[in-house]
Amino acid sequence: MGKRLEGRLVIATHNPGKLWEMRALLAPHGIEAVSAAELGLTEPAETGGDFRQNAALKARAAAQSANLPALADDSGLCVDALGGAPGLHSARWAEATPGGPRDFATAIEKVEAALRKTGAAPPFRAHFTSALALAWPDGRTENFEGKVFGTLVFPPRGGLGFGYDPIFLPDGFTRTFGEMLMDEKQAIPADGSPALSHRARAFQAFARACL
Repeated sequence: MGKRLEGRLVIATHNPGKLWEMRALLAPHGIEAVSAAELGLTEPAETGGDFRQNAALKARAAAQSANLPALADDSGLCVDALGGAPGLHSARWAEATPGGPRDFATAIEKVEAALRKTGAAPPFRAHFTSALALAWPDGRTENFEGKVFGTLVFPPRGGLGFGYDPIFLPDGFTRTFGEMLMDEKQAIPADGSPALSHRARAFQAFARACL
């Protein structure tokens, strides 16, 4: 079991959607969450070889800069027919220029175009992965992961959520993540069964260890 977390926590993100989700998940635990953007912290280069490494890089950078424990998420959409792409580069697929503004409508078009090039036929199997890293100012880091599997649908459906949510249809459901309210995706079942979203599943593992 990890060290118990209390008080103030930095959410190491400049992504408003991720911050919104993490604050909602942390609220029942009495944790005061402040974002890296609100503290004026810069984002480190994501040079890790997988989601866990990138999450740890971001968490450690924020923890050391703010001298507070920091929680970071690195997540992405992995499409089977694309060999796991966009994967680690899920956010970059939404950038017209490196580091520029992100347009996920364009990113979704890129995914659809890439699938057409492969000649693959539906159903297009895919999964979301979320890796959470909790870092302490002394550099110690703990890692947690969640995944959710499903298929991709085109054209996109729903204006809720963010990122690739409008094309992701989780197994066992008839609505995409883009058609679901945040409360439904992020709800943590009282009986300990897995939550619906990948980020909520990673958070369940984090909460068991640290909250």
